[in-house]
Amino acid sequence: MAKGKLAGFKLILAFFSLTFGLNPSDAHAETGSTSYEFLNIPTSAHAYALGGTAPALIQDDVALADQNPALLGPEIESQLNFSYMRYMGSGNFAGVRFGHGIGDNSAWAAGIRYLNYGSMTEYDEGGMAGGRFSPTDIVFEGSYSRDITERWRGGVNLNMIYSHYHVYSAFAIAVDLGVNYYDDEHDLSLSFVMKNAGGQVKRFHEAYNALPFDIQVGYMQGLGSSPFSLAITARNLTKWKLPYYTHPKDSDGDTQVLKSTFFGNFFRHLTFGLQYAPSDKFYIALGYDYKTRTDMSSYARNFLSGFSLGAGIKVKSFGFDVAYAMPHKSASTIMLNLNCNFAELLH
Repeated sequence: MAKGKLAGFKLILAFFSLTFGLNPSDAHAETGSTSYEFLNIPTSAHAYALGGTAPALIQDDVALADQNPALLGPEIESQLNFSYMRYMGSGNFAGVRFGHGIGDNSAWAAGIRYLNYGSMTEYDEGGMAGGRFSPTDIVFEGSYSRDITERWRGGVNLNMIYSHYHVYSAFAIAVDLGVNYYDDEHDLSLSFVMKNAGGQVKRFHEAYNALPFDIQVGYMQGLGSSPFSLAITARNLTKWKLPYYTHPKDSDGDTQVLKSTFFGNFFRHLTFGLQYAPSDKFYIALGYDYKTRTDMSSYARNFLSGFSLGAGIKVKSFGFDVAYAMPHKSASTIMLNLNCNFAELLH
């Protein structure tokens, strides 16, 4: 087992070396301004429970295709997944995805996501309130994956995004490319993903809104013969500095200080997850995202900011997953998944 883990850590180091060498000009860049950040919100409650990103999570779940298209495979058989998230107060996100295996080595999936951010008041240039409107985003999703070797698999996601904010609308196309290495004997999974490559076809205004392009490396390892697994994901790897604002303890509430230390930047790239799965029918997962916790330091975070918790159960051909997080002291998020495997149902 130790030999398998050592090989896994060597692969992680190789992935990090490759990733940080891809774009040296961005190595010391500040956090950029992008739109379409909702593309980073998972549709999988299991992934959300493990910290919000889990590109190396191995499970027969079609909802994980948005984390990494290489997690999609023929083992899903014929599967339908419904997802719902009550997001930070008034946001309601829902989606459906169907996936089907192709022979012994390939699979495809298609789905749609609808994101509504609640009712908002319209204001004119003079600050006068007008009517109300509900900003919405719709994402049409398509995925395909194929086994490369016995342990390597590659995949691609194509997302077509329509946004409608009051009298403004836009259309964009985003592509995800991912690979996964899975060693079943040592319960080791490694992933490399390039997410949200693409751009706007139709813009809101004359200005261009960039997609949140990201490079992620995922690692998940079973801990010996125990039912526990450790998940670590490195994200935002196209830039090193991820500064954030905080309030000094001896200042008034309006004073903010920009923080950007070496260890702060390092850990803001990482999410951590711990999973307890005594069988393939049940799991409990806990996640921690340091970036979410420090992002909330400028607002009103609480003890739970940055943490997430979830569980899942499978009964015959049906699966149910739930995840919960409370990034802000007055705003919590809950996510639900319902999954049905038609191949098992018909048998």
